[in-house]
Formats: sequence, structure tokens, C-alpha cells
Amino acid sequence: MNSLTKYFPLSKKISIDKFISKALYNKDYGYYSKKIPFGRNGDFITSPGITYLFSELIALWIISLWEHLDKPKIFNVVELGPGDGQMCKTLIGVFKKFPIFSRSVNIFLYEKSNTLRNLQKKNLKKEKINWVNNFNSIKKGPVIFLGNEFFDAIPIKQFKKVNNILYEQYVKLENNSEIKTFLKKADSKTVAELKKYNLLKGQTFIEFPKQGLAELDSIISSIKKLNGGLMLIDYGFLKQSSKNTLQSVKNHKINMIFNNVGNADITSLVNFNLIKNYLKKKKLKVNNIVTQKFFLERMGIMNRAERISKKMNFKNKSDLYFRVQRLINPKQMGELFKAVSAFKLKKKFSLGFN
Repeated sequence: MNSLTKYFPLSKKISIDKFISKALYNKDYGYYSKKIPFGRNGDFITSPGITYLFSELIALWIISLWEHLDKPKIFNVVELGPGDGQMCKTLIGVFKKFPIFSRSVNIFLYEKSNTLRNLQKKNLKKEKINWVNNFNSIKKGPVIFLGNEFFDAIPIKQFKKVNNILYEQYVKLENNSEIKTFLKKADSKTVAELKKYNLLKGQTFIEFPKQGLAELDSIISSIKKLNGGLMLIDYGFLKQSSKNTLQSVKNHKINMIFNNVGNADITSLVNFNLIKNYLKKKKLKVNNIVTQKFFLERMGIMNRAERISKKMNFKNKSDLYFRVQRLINPKQMGELFKAVSAFKLKKKFSLGFN
């Protein structure tokens, strides 16, 4: 039996988001179940792996939010899709320098992959952390959700408009060896849903994060119950442009989407305006969407780099500034990556966003 057959039902036809779900998250043969994707020996690297300064500034942002809330005795931090645990480890290191905060904070990691959970537990052993499948166990105190490159890894639906008729993108397996795309007419309920989010006007190719919005719903529900908020940092866009943004990487190089299925990452660009409007509709107070460069510079990344580099030799100093530039340079991650934050709070909190 060809290895591709396991990603398809007996009918051999499946919507693109369901295909991506199987390719990434199937417990037996999905990408995140089989391998460690991070770092030089993996397929990609994220901001916390580029320099610890990224996570340090996130930690200071969290502590500032806690102070803004008058230092509650119970304060919950939930990291969404915590990768190899690198950001969490740095957060904890900073938190320990603020003893009152450290005693108040409860840390939760939301991770679907058992393989990555085991890696996180190995990298974060001896730390007091709760791994969760949902947020029902968080009962008291405000909560802040953090997602760095969380949304881009959630499968999306794709649609194409032909002669003003909407079709959904499906895939099928031919001869048990080749994946082909085909279109299937969308039902009226789907058309109405996309119209509700103003995604159809002037567009011929549409991407819709149905699973992503479902994840967002459970996050919003927890925020409304407990107070608090969320911050998402990801690569994405503000203006729709009828483009197919699905992309795949393997060994730090671009991979064709239907090649190396189950052995390569598949992501898409995040529609930040859609996320912002969705949060607003759910009655959260949303700060302006900013670039990663804007947020990190507002949080003082250059001052921090300057301060710690004074004790470094030339080689280490050069390496540090090279890494910081990778995060904030407009031609690298600086402007492609965006940040959005939203809250249910009595007093506005906009640190890093204004």
C-alpha cells in the first residue's frame, strides 16, 4: 500500500483543511507526531529560537499586564502551541526574578502533539507547569493567552470563485500515488458564512480559518469568564489579495505542498484583519495590529541588546545583533510578522501596541 493512502478516506476525496489536519496532526503518522521540527536539525526556527531576547520581552510584557491589573494573587498564563518549550523556559527564568509575580502565576501549555509534549516535559523538567487539552481547568484569576506562530499552523479552508459561483478546494488521490486538487460547489450555508465575514467581495480566491476561529472561540470564552486577554504573533497580512498562501518547508527549504506529506510542515499566512474583526464582534477591546518590529522596538529590544552586549566579545556581540536584526529587519521577520492583542479589562492595556 502506498504511504499516501493513509491520509485519505476510502472515497479518496477530502477538503484541503481536513487533508492538512491529517498530514500535520494525525496521532500515528502526522508531521507533529513523528518528528521534532525546530532548530538547525529540524525544518524551521521560530523567534524564541533565534534569540532569548524575544521571550524576555514577552515576559516583561506579561508582568506589566499583571501590574496593570493591580497584581492579582492568582494570574494564569497559557502558551498556545509551545513548540519545544524554549519560550516558556525563558519566561519562567524572567518570572523568577520577580518573586511576588512568580508566586502568583500559574503556567498552562496547550499542546496537541504527544511527541512535542514529551519534548516540552524534558526541556521544562522540575518546573511547575500544567499541560491542558482545553481551558476548563482554569477556574480563578485573570488569564493571558500567548500564541507565537500558533495560528499559521491551524489548517484553513480554501475557496475559488468561478463565474460568480463559489467552489471549495478539495484534494483526491489518483492511482494511490498522486494528489490532485479539484473544486466542489460550496453549499449556501458556507456562502453565507463567508459573506458574514466580508471575505467574498472583490475576491476570486478565498482562504477561511474555520478551525482557527473555533480555537479562538474557546480562548475568548475563557477570557470572558475570567477576564484577561490574548496576544498573537504570527506571519500574515492585513489586506486580502486572492492569493493561495499555503506553504510547506522541509530542512529550512521550500517544499511543494503535496511532496513529503507527513514529513514536512504546512502553514498559511494569517488574515490579521479577520482575527481583529472577529475579536471585536465578540466584544473584546482590540489594540491596533502592529508589526513584530514595532512591538519589539516599543518593548526596548535595542536598549536591551545594547546593555547586555557591553560584556560580550566582538564575535558574540555581532552574533547577537545579527539575531536581533533577523527579528526586526523589515526585509526579514520585522514586517511580515504581525502582532494583535485583545482584552476584557476595566482599564485599557496597550503596552507595545501604541
